[in-house]
Amino acid sequence: MSAQSASSGADAAASAPLIEIANLSVSFPAPDGSRTQILHGVSLEVGRGEVLALVGESGSGKSVTSRTIVGLPGAGARVTADRLRVAGHDALGLTERQWRGIRGADVGFVLQDALASLDSLRRVGSEIAEPLKLHTRLTRRERADRVEELLALAGVPEPALRAAQYPHELSGGLRQRALIASAIAAGPRVLIADEPTTALDATIAAQILRLLRSLVSEEGALLMVSHDLGAVAEIADRIAVMNGGRIVEQGPAEQVLFDPQDDYTKRLLAAVPSAASRGQRLSTDPAPVPAGIRTRTRSQGAADSAAADADAARPVLEARSLSKRFRSPGRPPRTVLDDVSFVVARGRTVGLVGESGSGKTTAARILLGVETADEGEALVDGTPWSRVPRARVREVRHSVQSVSQDPLASFDPRYTVGKVLAEALREAGAGGSEVRRRSVELLDLVRLPAATLARRPLELSGGQRQRIAIARALAVEPDVIVADEPVSALDVSVQARVLDLFADIQREAGVAYLFISHDLGVIRHVADEIVVLKDGRVVEAGDAPAVLAAPQHAYTQQLLAAVPELGSRRAGQTRRTERTSA
Repeated sequence: MSAQSASSGADAAASAPLIEIANLSVSFPAPDGSRTQILHGVSLEVGRGEVLALVGESGSGKSVTSRTIVGLPGAGARVTADRLRVAGHDALGLTERQWRGIRGADVGFVLQDALASLDSLRRVGSEIAEPLKLHTRLTRRERADRVEELLALAGVPEPALRAAQYPHELSGGLRQRALIASAIAAGPRVLIADEPTTALDATIAAQILRLLRSLVSEEGALLMVSHDLGAVAEIADRIAVMNGGRIVEQGPAEQVLFDPQDDYTKRLLAAVPSAASRGQRLSTDPAPVPAGIRTRTRSQGAADSAAADADAARPVLEARSLSKRFRSPGRPPRTVLDDVSFVVARGRTVGLVGESGSGKTTAARILLGVETADEGEALVDGTPWSRVPRARVREVRHSVQSVSQDPLASFDPRYTVGKVLAEALREAGAGGSEVRRRSVELLDLVRLPAATLARRPLELSGGQRQRIAIARALAVEPDVIVADEPVSALDVSVQARVLDLFADIQREAGVAYLFISHDLGVIRHVADEIVVLKDGRVVEAGDAPAVLAAPQHAYTQQLLAAVPELGSRRAGQTRRTERTSA
């Protein structure tokens, strides 16, 4: 080979995309012995210095695509492709041993489910140090220092403290940031991030997006799987849209976001919640509330309209001067809530917002009666939890239900979906054939097929698990639902259906919501009132549209300024154009 040919080959290799996929198909074995095709001829490229966002509904094939790229398609997968290369490696010909030398060093992978991805038996610091131990020559002391640097880089406060904790001791947002710190520890050229800002509040999500963007040097690349079109607009150079295991549209971000050609892409963009969408349906399909989905109060009936109006004015849930401190051995008490007060009226929605660690989830747990306040009271329908007679505790618990931030952790992994729903329905007094009928009805309500009853939570996508959690909460006909990030795991079109569902249930049954969310677009769409928490204190509260239109507190202003929006792309040229012209 001539020197000129060798030079030409080296130049071609140096300019080749860091991710190359041509005609990728993936299938899995079905119970009847056949195979189910999940990906159908997917073709993608991610060039050097580029961010490609892969968007689509739950079950569209996004996660299977990202996992296949790093050699983790799943048990029984059959993978075929004309070309599948990542970071210069032929991914079709790699053994698992070879992959272990590549993952972490050349390719970093941020999984969607932080709790399932982090080892529950290892401290967070040990988890992040693992790739440093495998792929660098740092000493043990240097690794410990680097772990703290990585946690700080990923926006984790008190990194030394968090490194010594276990995953279950962290909030969902902190776990997600720890996972990102682990993925970037060894400085991989290619980073694949599956929903990297899921469960993160606006300010931290903005920080993570800036971090991910900064990691994409001229020799790096990022494939970001996300249902958050605002985040996609903030970071992506190009966008590929998946539906049914196929790429239905791809191109420059501005073109896909503002001049979509495919009907599916148009529906996704129309489903994004905002202040402008308030009071309107986000999805194109109606979501009627089946008979029997009522609150316990509505089921008992009201004597007349005047009584119903008076009933509607009463608080169904109230936080009255709540304070809470956590104590750790050898450390001073840490104040998590400090004199927090707000009211959730019957049939109304209160949005509770603030950064991870601001006290939102602790307030929710106290209101649900699963944790007690050091000072103040949590009241349900005017009665403090501390004064509920033992004989009525179960009844009161039925009236206040929750949809948790992490649905997988709230399910018994041994249970099928059918058993999860049946348990809740029997608690509500259903029996016999009624359990099956109501279970199917609840699944239909959250847009899942009856066949889902036979599956286990681990076999479902994150979005499907979240919908099961909502169905379980509705099974006992509650008066109020405390929803902690109830749509954070859902892509935008499924999120639209679920938000429409919440609205339909509230309109038909008078259910009240305490809606905890980091997504201010969602809060703009659903909330009647808003409460803003910072460091355990209420810094601003009031009518949601008024507060969000003209926030008075500097922290609220900071939160709103950090929210990525689709329109941000219109402010100037795309980042790709800016880098090219530079």
